[in-house]
Amino acid sequence: MAAFVDDLRTGRFRASLRVKGVQRAQGVFELTWDGDGRATWSYREEIVRGERHIIWRRIGTHDILIGS
Repeated sequence: MAAFVDDLRTGRFRASLRVKGVQRAQGVFELTWDGDGRATWSYREEIVRGERHIIWRRIGTHDILIGS
């Protein structure tokens, strides 16, 4: 989580976090870790000026992507 937050602040994610857009879900992104860990999120309007704001959508295993 610390690496994700650090990278979120810079706007550039390290390759080890495997961040990419979710197919057929514009504006939704996926983060993978430890083989089967998955989380999806979307960016939202800033609440604190200058800080990116995200909404976590789903967190779990690959199964969270079924039906997205």
